Order: sequence, then C-alpha cells, then structure tokens
Amino acid sequence: MSPHPPLLAPSILAANHANLIAGLPVVENAGAQWLHLDIMDGHFVPNLSFGPQTVKDLRAANTSLYFDVHLMLDNPDKYIEPFVQAGANGITIHIEPDHDVRSILEQIKSNGCECGIALNPGTPAASALPFLDLVDLILVMTVWPGFGGQSFIPDTLEKMRQFSQWRTSKHHHYRLEVDGGIDLKTAPLCKQAGVDTLVAGTAFFKAENPTAFRTQIEA
Repeated sequence: MSPHPPLLAPSILAANHANLIAGLPVVENAGAQWLHLDIMDGHFVPNLSFGPQTVKDLRAANTSLYFDVHLMLDNPDKYIEPFVQAGANGITIHIEPDHDVRSILEQIKSNGCECGIALNPGTPAASALPFLDLVDLILVMTVWPGFGGQSFIPDTLEKMRQFSQWRTSKHHHYRLEVDGGIDLKTAPLCKQAGVDTLVAGTAFFKAENPTAFRTQIEA
C-alpha cells in the first residue's frame, strides 16, 4: 500500500497547444491539484514540446497547481534553474542519458524543488536503487515517451510493484507515479501495484466529465 493518497496529474500535453492556458481551468475545475508538464527536446525523445517560457506563462496564469515538470532531455543539467525560475514545484529527470544523476538531483533540491527519476519501459528498476534515498518521486513510464495517446504496456506493472516494495522495505517516502495510457481501466491496475500518482492526458481532456474522471482515478 502507498503512504500517499491517490492523486491525478493531468498532462497539459494533451490540451490544445494553440491555447494551453485554456487547459488550466479544466484541470482546476475538475479538482485536480497537480499539473504534469512534459518537456521534450527532439533528441532523447523523437518529439518537441515546449520550454521554460511556456511553463512561466502557465504559472503566471495559475499559482495554485503543483507543477510536475518531466524533463525528457539529453542534458537536463542545463535547464534546471530555468524551469525552477519558471515555476516548477517538482522536476523529474530520466536516468537513461549519460549524466551525473545524483549531482542533478542535488541541483534540483538545492534550488528548492522536489526531485524525481523517470525510467523508460525497458529500463530495469534496479538502475534507480542508488538514488532512492534522495528522490521525492519515481516515475515509471508505461509507454515509450515522445508521443501521447499510446497504449499502456502491462509488463511495467512488475516494475511498479518492485518500487512499491522497496519503498516499504527501505522506509522511503517517494511518490510512485505512472505516465502513459492511463485511463479508468489501467489506473486500478497501477494502484493495486502501489502507484499513488497517475498522469493522464488524452483520457482526462477527452472525458465527458473531467471531475468524475478525477474522482474515479483518485478513489
């Protein structure tokens, strides 16, 4: 069981990119407390999204949501301070690129942000073991990152169970987050595996009743 209550983090990537700010009241009116922001560089993942200025403008339009910034970048160390200054509350980096993971996590912490590690579907959970003492969040990607609307990969459930078990046995307190193909069918499977933070983009923004969707995800 998770020490944290279930929480929905709608992904702004699934909103209208010509008017991202219009997505904020949808999130807030649904009662969500978090907003997930996917930052993609076209190198680590085969897509581009947006940068610190967009996050800053979104923050200027909303001061209450927790901005959960997910950096899908080859060189996240160059962008920590710009995203902190833009209004991030938490910053998650990927473990796969060749960089000093602990140093970057410490850099995030020293800037007053919570920090997290993300793992692609093919990355073993054990690769994050050296950093569990430092992180506030572990993000298990349940699709290959880069594009929205992909199907959930069931094999990732075992990785969730492993992080949940380590959290209990090693007395850590990180949130356990999933991102990719999360909807009303896959969310219960993830929660049963110990997940407490669920990113949903397409399923949330296309829901007939976003409030009811959030209520069911967080039940």
